[in-house]
Amino acid sequence: MTTGIIIVDHGSRLPESNLLLEQVARVFHERYPAEFPIVEPAHMELAEPTIATAYGRCVERGADHIVVCPYFLGPGRHWSRDIPRLSHEAQRKHPETSYHVTATLGLDDLMLQLLRKRISQCQRNGYVCERCANSERCGPSARLVAHT
Repeated sequence: MTTGIIIVDHGSRLPESNLLLEQVARVFHERYPAEFPIVEPAHMELAEPTIATAYGRCVERGADHIVVCPYFLGPGRHWSRDIPRLSHEAQRKHPETSYHVTATLGLDDLMLQLLRKRISQCQRNGYVCERCANSERCGPSARLVAHT
């Protein structure tokens, strides 16, 4: 059995958000090339490639089993209904294949470590950095703390 991986997010009207998922899929593949030689990004809606497009690309590359990995934090409606439905519709075009939808990212020690990392970055930067400059992500009280 040859497995293809689809990493799927919601999709966005903001190109930089969609580009991030492409980077996630690329870096995931670069990190685990022997274990996962077929990795494709997909957006559930609002942007290309769709789950159906990514599924077809996996099949074209030789996959006969597709693992759809939601790049979502929690198990909401998209995970419980939309992604399985879209995966099933894609599979019907390739009846020789099978698929499985994984759990969402959820509560995991690695997620807690990532939260701590993000908070620590803000603390080290005095709560003001290039990412937040001139935006509402850095409220007035944080700017006061940073400049005192």
